[in-house]
Amino acid sequence: MGHAFEGETEAEVDATPEQIWAAIATGPGADSWFMGTNHVEPGPGGTVRTLFGAYRGESLITGWDPPHRLAYGSEPAPDGRFMAYEFLIEGRGGGSTVLRLVTSGFLPGDDWETEYDAMTKGGALFFATLRAYVEHFAGRTATPVTAFGPIVADWGRTWAALRGRLGLGDDVKPGQTVRFTPGGLAPIDGVVYFVNEHTLGIRTDDAIYRFLRGLHGPMVAAHHIFTRIDEQTTQGAWESWLTGLERG
Repeated sequence: MGHAFEGETEAEVDATPEQIWAAIATGPGADSWFMGTNHVEPGPGGTVRTLFGAYRGESLITGWDPPHRLAYGSEPAPDGRFMAYEFLIEGRGGGSTVLRLVTSGFLPGDDWETEYDAMTKGGALFFATLRAYVEHFAGRTATPVTAFGPIVADWGRTWAALRGRLGLGDDVKPGQTVRFTPGGLAPIDGVVYFVNEHTLGIRTDDAIYRFLRGLHGPMVAAHHIFTRIDEQTTQGAWESWLTGLERG
């Protein structure tokens, strides 16, 4: 048993087609909004590679028409699993652009619904982050910082603890302000730009901070920092912060 799927997301974005293309079709661009570290070998037949924790993904570029269309997808695994993405970019007057993302694929196994739900909610955060990046940080390159917390025993309690640390109540909405200080790092002042049941995104003047419900149990911090940092020290600080969050 498994599930074939296709979904589409569309938004009018306050950025040019060229700015969006640089974000989706280059490694440094993808590093600034997607997940982990990325490498793009451009052109038809090229590859998109992503490293995110233990995940190693490689997709073949099947559509390359700068700055209008980018399509890539993974080769089907023996169990049929694959993922494919198509970005369609249409410039509008006044420097805005309509961006459409089509996601399709196949999820194998009897538990495909759990994975599909997590993928859909995480994908919504990534799309919102792409929009936040091109509208507020276009032309800047971020250092991705990924940290994994311990396995979560009670997600309701852990999300409540996260909201408490951020100074937020139960009913979080985009536009709310946030102030908090992870141990060993400078105070963070920002605004919520996206939230759903599995994710929370915060934007500051120099960073994008994201918290996700990991598919296999941990809380994941998947941030993008636009200032110079010591990557090892910063990652360690966030790992300790996530551990403290779960321990209460």
